[in-house]
Amino acid sequence: MWTSLGTASEPTYPTGASSCGSKSRFWVLAGGAALGVFLLGFLIGWLSNSADQLPATGSTEKMKKSFMVELNAENIKQFLRNFTRRPHLAGTPENLCLAEQIRAQWEEFGLDSVQLAPYEVLLSYPNETNPNYISIVDEQGQEIFNTSLFEEPPPGYKDIGDIVPPYNSFSAQGTPEGDLVYVNYGSIEDFHRLERDMGINCSGKIVIARYGKIFRGNKVKNAELAGAKGVILYSDPADSCAPGVEPFPVGWNLPGGGVQRGNVIILNGAGDALTPGYPAKEYIYRYDEMEAVPLKIPVHPIGYRDAEQLLKEMGGPPPPDDSWKGNLSVPYNLGPGFIGNSSKSKVKMHIHSFKKVARIYNVIGTIQGAVEPDRYVILGGHRDSWVFGGIDPQSGAAVVHEIVRSFGKLKQQGWRPRRTVMFASWDAEEFGLIGSTEWAEEHVKILQQRGVAYINADSSIEGNYTLRVDCTPLMYSLVYNLTKEIPSPDKGFEGKSLYESWYEKNPSAEHKGVPRINKLGSGNDFEVFFQRLGIASGRARYTKNWKVDKYSSYPVYHSVYDTYELVERFYDPTFKNHLAVAQVRGGLVFELADSLVIPFDCRDYAMALSSYVQVISNLTLKYQAALTTYNVSLDSLFSAVKNFSEAANDFHRRQQQLDTNNPIAVRSWNDQLMFLERAFIDPLGLPGRPFYRHIIFAPNSHNKYAGISFPGIYDALFDITNAGDQHKAWEEVKRQISIAAFTVEAAAETLKEPA
Repeated sequence: MWTSLGTASEPTYPTGASSCGSKSRFWVLAGGAALGVFLLGFLIGWLSNSADQLPATGSTEKMKKSFMVELNAENIKQFLRNFTRRPHLAGTPENLCLAEQIRAQWEEFGLDSVQLAPYEVLLSYPNETNPNYISIVDEQGQEIFNTSLFEEPPPGYKDIGDIVPPYNSFSAQGTPEGDLVYVNYGSIEDFHRLERDMGINCSGKIVIARYGKIFRGNKVKNAELAGAKGVILYSDPADSCAPGVEPFPVGWNLPGGGVQRGNVIILNGAGDALTPGYPAKEYIYRYDEMEAVPLKIPVHPIGYRDAEQLLKEMGGPPPPDDSWKGNLSVPYNLGPGFIGNSSKSKVKMHIHSFKKVARIYNVIGTIQGAVEPDRYVILGGHRDSWVFGGIDPQSGAAVVHEIVRSFGKLKQQGWRPRRTVMFASWDAEEFGLIGSTEWAEEHVKILQQRGVAYINADSSIEGNYTLRVDCTPLMYSLVYNLTKEIPSPDKGFEGKSLYESWYEKNPSAEHKGVPRINKLGSGNDFEVFFQRLGIASGRARYTKNWKVDKYSSYPVYHSVYDTYELVERFYDPTFKNHLAVAQVRGGLVFELADSLVIPFDCRDYAMALSSYVQVISNLTLKYQAALTTYNVSLDSLFSAVKNFSEAANDFHRRQQQLDTNNPIAVRSWNDQLMFLERAFIDPLGLPGRPFYRHIIFAPNSHNKYAGISFPGIYDALFDITNAGDQHKAWEEVKRQISIAAFTVEAAAETLKEPA
């Protein structure tokens, strides 16, 4: 049991915790074999008689309304309560049990087919008999302070086993000892400031960074590049606590002993580290673990109560400015090392986590399309959680469950969507988007040919202020039109639409008169579909007021305190926000699956490209002399964007003349729309990132969570003034501009009328 020390060197699990473990192997074997055959062959026999199965003309809106009305907040609440009773860490029997429960219920809801899709992947766990912790040791090597081994469970959860102690998955093992250096958020800019401006060398040191701003894996990568031999991550109250709010369970803030778990691995793309680019099946070649996992230094997370003990006697210079100060009662000196009575003391890490190959299980459910069964609209969200997962991910899993139930209800009444709808409960997302990536890798050829869209469904809420949407520009108009039909759940907006409350609370800074829509970055299961395969993707959830609430994410993120009670008491007592998110996610799937013409608008892509190229142009303003010296110009890219805009406008004009009674014409038109996102994919990928192939969008190289536009150019320009060979650096900028210009021109060509 995770909550007590045992005698084995690997995790032990309760044998009687579930009644579904013993029969799972049958479903795995049967499901795994059937899934591939199903995906390749289910369309046979549908095309010949599909017209007879369609609802009467004009009934699509009626059925959509029935679908939306069927969605129920109370159901979502009960699903969430059920999904959060126990931990569901990837690779454990409890998570398999939940997978089998979801499979059985989706069958009851009336889906055509539900299968388990297993994969053997590399995961990482703490060692029960040799726990992870950080200590301060005196000059004799005696431990004078140790960090906590576990979090205090919240009320009502003290007797639950299998609560994994705080750790960072894929950390290297080790017991490094050395002076401590405070590196703020651990961003590349923070390390540059320490080394270039302040002369503080992190080589051979243990660094401590606060969570926030960027993906934790980027912090560790930056530290490793700086020569650090260990990394301590902690949640500072400035980034994990809202002002004036009590810690959980009295309020919704993170207690002093609360710790954010999370993976810290950065690969060239997501998925199983041992089988990059290919599905983790038994017949696939696996790399050696030491070769596959690039992280070579230990990493460990702690709470801010323990961090205060490490930071309070730090020596060295004071922080360079207030942006380096959090809300602990410490000076935030940078180090290295301590002062006063602790001047000869060192920090020592004790990290004994191990990696092992374990079996994970996706759940894949399907409703076959009536007219275009070989065109797929996918709704997916992950099921695995670090502990109970009240918000992340089960608030999303509960919404997916209710969407499946509502679709199943329509199907039982005789309805079928025009296109096939697929539902996915992904596994091992928390370990690096593994379940979704392995499934997409296994079915890559089919998805490239048949994938219309992917809608992601992780956490439904991260606050209760307003809607947040991240999506491809192809979906902008669809999202705006849909949210105008959905009632706002916000107080003070009774009788108004979700669009109206969203626009008032978060208007776009780029486009006048509409709400803000964000770029897709990464850190979630849409990555493989969008960044690698070029399948149009989007996500929606309720969020906080980012302009006012400066803390990162939600305070108890990835801690033991992320429970059902947190959601029910503090975030969404009526579950109206969950319902609104269900209507957005479900409505997007319905429209994409059942509209005669796929509801993409390429004119929105043209507007976005025009905005993005201007952003790149603004980035180059400070390099005017170098642009002249090295003969660098953006003219070809501006010209390509102009040509794309003209092609998009002409495409929209011709769409008004489309003969919707001609099934061949409709099919051809939809193919042009479906494959437009694919036109922005470069099979060679971005420099150093071969699995990030989208030329317009990618996660920031220095922050996996954030999306950037024209990433090849952006990365080439990043820190270019410090490049050793300026000619070579500017030649790379020119190369990336040419690639972007070619890609946009090629995408424009796909919109032209077929010869």
